[in-house]
Amino acid sequence: MQTKINAQQIRDREAVISLTQQLVRIPSVFRPGVEGGNEEKAAYFVADYLKEKGIEVYIEEVEPGRPNIIGIIDSGKPGKTLLLEGHTDVVTEGDHGAWQYGPFDAEIVDGIMYGRGTNDTKGNLACMITAVDSLLQDNEAFKGKIILCIPCDEEGMMIGIKHFIKNGWAEGVDGAIICEPEENQVCISQRGAIRLELTTYGKMAHGAISWSGINPNLRMAKVIVELEKLERKEHERLGKHPTLGWPSITPTILRAPVRGDAQINVIPDQCMTTLDIRTVPGLDHEELKQKIRNIFAELAKDDEDFKADFNVIEDRPWTETDREEPIVQSVAKAVKQITQKDPVYNGVPGATDGTFLHIAGVPIVTIGAGDRDIPHQINEYVEVEELAVTTQIYRQACLNFLNEEDES
Repeated sequence: MQTKINAQQIRDREAVISLTQQLVRIPSVFRPGVEGGNEEKAAYFVADYLKEKGIEVYIEEVEPGRPNIIGIIDSGKPGKTLLLEGHTDVVTEGDHGAWQYGPFDAEIVDGIMYGRGTNDTKGNLACMITAVDSLLQDNEAFKGKIILCIPCDEEGMMIGIKHFIKNGWAEGVDGAIICEPEENQVCISQRGAIRLELTTYGKMAHGAISWSGINPNLRMAKVIVELEKLERKEHERLGKHPTLGWPSITPTILRAPVRGDAQINVIPDQCMTTLDIRTVPGLDHEELKQKIRNIFAELAKDDEDFKADFNVIEDRPWTETDREEPIVQSVAKAVKQITQKDPVYNGVPGATDGTFLHIAGVPIVTIGAGDRDIPHQINEYVEVEELAVTTQIYRQACLNFLNEEDES
């Protein structure tokens, strides 16, 4: 029996390494206006790969050149539905010359594979596909159904997963494994995200005759100072979350004027900043937005020329899945079965496609190969042995979850 298991693991190890390399070597950075600057080639490669394995495949174009791929493995027996999710897009590679190895070469050096997407998350996409293919090759008995959700645009506005849900694919799903780089920790919470575009308004004037205008930059400076105070108050009120750390309110882009050319001797008519707000359980998004409006109201009391507003670009709630949920129990058990170590529970510092599955009512757990601090960096990498382990965790988690009632 042990020989059979070892042979299966060796087979899967070779398969996942090869598949990861093939995926990384297909650039899938979204570059608007650039021919081929999308996920299409990577997505169609995955679709063909799944079809070759005998998996039922659906291709749904979300936007031109940006398809979702959905794979269905139905046991034909009544049971639960498990979803595994991994996206095809990757972030920009930046300056090619800054990479020690080519960003799309997937070169392996001393057991480490380098390249954009090795870590986030083509390696884990390869793991989930290889895990399911392994079940099929070995004729493993399971009940219910497995859905492979392979969307576009996780790194952007997540239009892929939104389209997937809108088209009804999440209906009836009993649990989902979000395949992201988390060092194979069992992540049961995610920070929420609010992205705002905040604008202060003024009156354009000559810099030498400043009293004839209204300076929106000075008003924005006051807003930013008050936002920093608000962040500290939220820290004091909520404390540090055990897996997600602190909530944060981070001004990122700062621009004045908002439109047109800047000039050193001209007071602009508007100033804009974007806020990347990250939230934790206990922080109500609507209440936080109201607190920002209250800052505007307080600043206006002492400044009759003060005027500001904000526009919500995106609002993604924090998520938390109970440890007793079957999907969490199945994944945690798989980690112990494969690694012979107790699972480490943690949280995801940012949002994932799982955020929207959570909104749709699907219990989620996030786990996968790769250093948590490496995504989006130059010289992104993953350890190939970790890919092999993750493949076995996914494989075993599928069996645990779908055959749960059969366990003694």
